[in-house]
Amino acid sequence: MKAIYDLPAPAKLNLFLHITGRRADGYHLLQSVFMLIDWCDTLHVELRTDGQLSREDLTTELPPDDLVLRAARALQALAPAGMGAHIGVAKHIPAQAGMGGGSSDAATCLLALNRLWKLGLPLPALEKVGLALGADVPFFLHGRNAWVEGIGELITPIELPAAEVVVAKPDQGLDTKSIFLSPDLERATKPATISGFAACSAQEAEQMFGFGRNDLQPVAQRLCPAVTQAIDWLGTKGLQARMTGSGSAVFALNAAKSHEADLSDAPQGWSVRQCKNLSVHPLAGWADSDNS
Repeated sequence: MKAIYDLPAPAKLNLFLHITGRRADGYHLLQSVFMLIDWCDTLHVELRTDGQLSREDLTTELPPDDLVLRAARALQALAPAGMGAHIGVAKHIPAQAGMGGGSSDAATCLLALNRLWKLGLPLPALEKVGLALGADVPFFLHGRNAWVEGIGELITPIELPAAEVVVAKPDQGLDTKSIFLSPDLERATKPATISGFAACSAQEAEQMFGFGRNDLQPVAQRLCPAVTQAIDWLGTKGLQARMTGSGSAVFALNAAKSHEADLSDAPQGWSVRQCKNLSVHPLAGWADSDNS
C-alpha cells in the first residue's frame, strides 16, 4: 500500500457542556455528549520512504505546524526508520468553531498512518498518542457518539437517535483560553448522569437537544458578540440554538425533517450548513482491522 485517499475527518457537536469542577493543576472537569456530524475534512496520505513528513494544503492555508503534522511526528516515533508521509488536507470544517476539526484531522491521520506504515497498533496505543495531542483526539479515534467526562479522556459510547441540525459559524472565532481564564465562568455545575440524559434521548430528539446547557456560552457571548448574532439569526428560522464546545459555532435541531431550512440569507463570511448526525465514524474499527 503506497497511498490512502479520501479519508474523512468528521466534525462533532457538544450537545451540552457542563463544567463540574477544576483540578489542582488548573484543568477543568467537564461533562458533555459529543455527537459526530457529516461535516467533514478530507485527508489524502501518501507513503514516503525517506523518513520525511510533508503537508499540502488543498483548500485553506493551515499553520506551519498543525495537529496533523504533530500527530504524524508522534506516531513516527513508534515506526520503523525511514517511514514518512505526504499528507494532503482539504479543510471544510471551520476553525475556532468548537467543532473539533483539528482534533478530528489528527485522529484520521493517526488511523491512516497506522495502516499505511503497517504498525498494527491497537486502539489503546493510538489513544495514548492522541491524548498527548489534545483531549478531543481520543473521542474521534473511538469513533462513536459518546458521553465524555474528566478533562475529555473518559469516554463512554452511547446511542443517539437520528437527527438533522443546522450549524452556523460566524466569521469571528473564539480563543478557548480566554473563555477558561474568565473569572465569570461557571465552574460548579451539578454533575449530570448518563441515565438522565438517556431518558431524554430515548424519547424525542427535541428533549435530547434541550438537555443541560453550555456553561461556556455566557462568557463566549460577552467575548464574541457574533455568537449572540448567530443564535438570534437561527431564532428567526424558528430554531433554538446553543453554542458547541468552546468555539463560536452554534447549532440547532431542525425538527422539520421534511424540508431543509432556508439558509440563503446567512451573513457574508459565515459558514452555514444543514447536517445529519452519524452513528459511527466512517473509519471506525480501522485500528482493530487488518493493516495489510
